[in-house]
Amino acid sequence: MYQYDQFDHQMLADRNRQFRSQVERRLTGALTEEEFRPLRLMNGLYLQLHAYMLRVAVPYGLLSSAQLRQLAMIARKYDRGYGHFTTRQNLQYNWIRLEDMPDILDALAEVEMHAIQTSGNCIRNISTDEFAGVARDEIEDPRPYAEILRQWSTFHPEFSYLPRKFKIALTGATRDRAAVAFHDLAFRIVRNDSGEVGFQVIVGGGMGRTPVVGKVLKEWIPKRHLLAYSESVMRVYNGYGRRDNIYKARIKILVNDLGVEEFARQVDEDFARTITPELELEEAELERMRAFFAPPAYRELPERDAAVDALLEKDKRFRMWFERNVVAHKQPGYAIVVLSLKSPGVAPGDATDDQMEAVARLADEFSLGLLRTTFKQNLVLSDVELSRLPELWGRLKALSMASPTVGTLTDIICCPGLDYCSLANARSIPVAEKLIDRFDDLDFIHDLGDLRLNISGCINACGHHHAGNIGILGVDKKGEEFYQLTLGGSPEDDASIGKIMGPAFSQDEIVSAIEKVIEVFLARREPEERFVDCYRRLGMEPFKERVYADH
Repeated sequence: MYQYDQFDHQMLADRNRQFRSQVERRLTGALTEEEFRPLRLMNGLYLQLHAYMLRVAVPYGLLSSAQLRQLAMIARKYDRGYGHFTTRQNLQYNWIRLEDMPDILDALAEVEMHAIQTSGNCIRNISTDEFAGVARDEIEDPRPYAEILRQWSTFHPEFSYLPRKFKIALTGATRDRAAVAFHDLAFRIVRNDSGEVGFQVIVGGGMGRTPVVGKVLKEWIPKRHLLAYSESVMRVYNGYGRRDNIYKARIKILVNDLGVEEFARQVDEDFARTITPELELEEAELERMRAFFAPPAYRELPERDAAVDALLEKDKRFRMWFERNVVAHKQPGYAIVVLSLKSPGVAPGDATDDQMEAVARLADEFSLGLLRTTFKQNLVLSDVELSRLPELWGRLKALSMASPTVGTLTDIICCPGLDYCSLANARSIPVAEKLIDRFDDLDFIHDLGDLRLNISGCINACGHHHAGNIGILGVDKKGEEFYQLTLGGSPEDDASIGKIMGPAFSQDEIVSAIEKVIEVFLARREPEERFVDCYRRLGMEPFKERVYADH
């Protein structure tokens, strides 16, 4: 992973020292909350319903075991003993005291971490495929380019005060696992007709009040133009600058208003006018950055393991876990393992300080000291020897992190909702817990196959409900919490936005409504058909008819 140099360390030390002074001035009353607000947001600090919330950046979802141990320490010492992994691959603490913030930022800096670009109208944390660098279907590892974009965007003077927050994602795989179609700007590593590797550019995607699937802006650009082309996209967007209306300030609205062809024309015009040698990525610089993400010295191992094969035959629970939580690795004899953060009685994405420390130990013992976070709010050990899977499975069971449910109905994406967030209309976590408790039959949920269920507590869509095969949106109806149901969304290569079913349900009704949706799917599905494909074939009407029959 990227290692900080002297400049990086000095930059963080200076910034943290500055924020310490700002916090002291706020605590003494020298700064009002209104004056302090933009300063704290630049350091990832939000004021929520009950306390301050700190969002820590995890660039492209990559963590070392030392960093996870430090996050565990912060959870124990400065929060209430847990952290929440988010859909931006970051970590949030929900119970921060303002007077502790400077010490927390210093503790993060000790392990080359910070909270920069996790809030405010700036380029946010750059995200990628959680299997980057180890996926079998990968053309090239996107993480070096994500790091280049991170360094380029950090404190960029022209883009430090954008009209709205701006999210960028990259993937180097043939299958999209980074939800690139729902980002303001995204890059897919692809080959052109001549076989050269470069980027397809996607622009104008997003969720929130106006969900939009991104459009292809450029079918292919050479890798050396990544920064220059990004600058031109940002410059055109920033130039229109709808700072008078937050609902019209996102790039998705601009691209829709102009049309993607006209937006592309303006970007190309700016690119031709402003391209300079300083913005071109030289091969030497690319090689320097790739060196930080070079593959480890893998052992030469057989592709199959007899003991694992025997356990797959013998133990049904292990087989379920293997089928759902273990992914093929590009290196023979190794596996990618997804650690589920979706257990009964626990908010999706939450991990205790003890769990984080335990996972850090597992990363050291089983995965070369590294792990990943995912936008689906799970964790990943990316380099596990195949023969050690039974041992790892046993250890994960003891941590309640071996639920064999990845990609199923109960692998729920969920925002903190009204339990914590001042923007929310309804609570998300209790609904997720009820659904996980109701659908606890593993045979049943495995028979359902791939099925994404996402929950957001408000229209800002931090729980990605628009992209759920089944989506739940919390709404306010005359001061009461209700839940709107959507069907047919997808964050993958077949990206789509879920369609609203009809009138909203109370919290007592929403689980029953989901049950009825599942009943229609089971009754009408074709062999091996995914839920989203069944919905697209049948349309909304059969589901709507069943759900509202007795409503």
